[in-house]
Amino acid sequence: MSFNVLGTGMYVPPNIVTNEDISKYVDTNDEWVMQRVGVKQRHFSINETTDVMGYQAALAALENSGVKAEELDLILAASISGESISPSVSCMIQKHLGVSCMTMDVSAACSAFVFMLETAAGFFARGKAKKVLVVGAERLSRILDWDDRGTCVIFADGAGAVVLGEGDSYVDSIFDVKGGSDVIDIPQDIGKSPFYKGTQKKPFIHMAGQETFKFAVNAICNDTTQLLERNGLTFDDIKYIVPHQANKRIIDFASVKLRVPQEKFYVNIDRYGNTSSASIPIALDEMNRKGMLEKGDLLLLPAFGGGLASATCILRW
Repeated sequence: MSFNVLGTGMYVPPNIVTNEDISKYVDTNDEWVMQRVGVKQRHFSINETTDVMGYQAALAALENSGVKAEELDLILAASISGESISPSVSCMIQKHLGVSCMTMDVSAACSAFVFMLETAAGFFARGKAKKVLVVGAERLSRILDWDDRGTCVIFADGAGAVVLGEGDSYVDSIFDVKGGSDVIDIPQDIGKSPFYKGTQKKPFIHMAGQETFKFAVNAICNDTTQLLERNGLTFDDIKYIVPHQANKRIIDFASVKLRVPQEKFYVNIDRYGNTSSASIPIALDEMNRKGMLEKGDLLLLPAFGGGLASATCILRW
């Protein structure tokens, strides 16, 4: 017993910011960003908090699934950009929904959505849940260094959600974690302890671009290949690959390295930027509402990012 996806939802702030808009704050231009990242525009919050965006995505997913909020047994949420350490994003989404059920946050940065699907599968397997809400929500504009064009042009705000019910559509998954802060680091504020004598970088996203690129390409290629081989499948059996939307060039390089046509990869980073844990559920909701997915379709969901952590699962629609 694992689960079936009953419905999908997403929310992005209405405030759209183009590359031309960002060029007012940092030395960049549309050509530079498109060539290196593939982002044309993104959404940045003006007054929406992370949990409010997650709540809006959750409402859309519940409506799409036909499940009522009070039927939920578990809410799983992921964010590296919530407004508070406690209460967590999942707790706040529960409050907004007005329900009473167990909630849990998973902190795995850009890979967190797949980590949460694995977590949900465990609850279903043990018979501990019949309806689960999974949300990825990010307000990354809050933790960007607006003097660093290597990061502020990439990341964006938004939320995606899925509602899960009992079933057998979660086929298999693979995870790999290489702990370290040398490639991607998002430090907390150092605090004001009179006893602590250490130093720390500014509390923004710090990313070594070339190292991140190499890690991501290797992760998507190695994880997807191993997972397919383990299940006696090939890329021909997969309807779509729905990757974490980190960088268009990462997806393009992976396509060439794997010898898989680019048409098999779903890409929307040009319109939404990198929304970390929200990127895969946002993509799934777009595909679902466009009618691109049919019952029985096999999807590969590869993710990779801070940790360093990577995760890939096979999902049967």
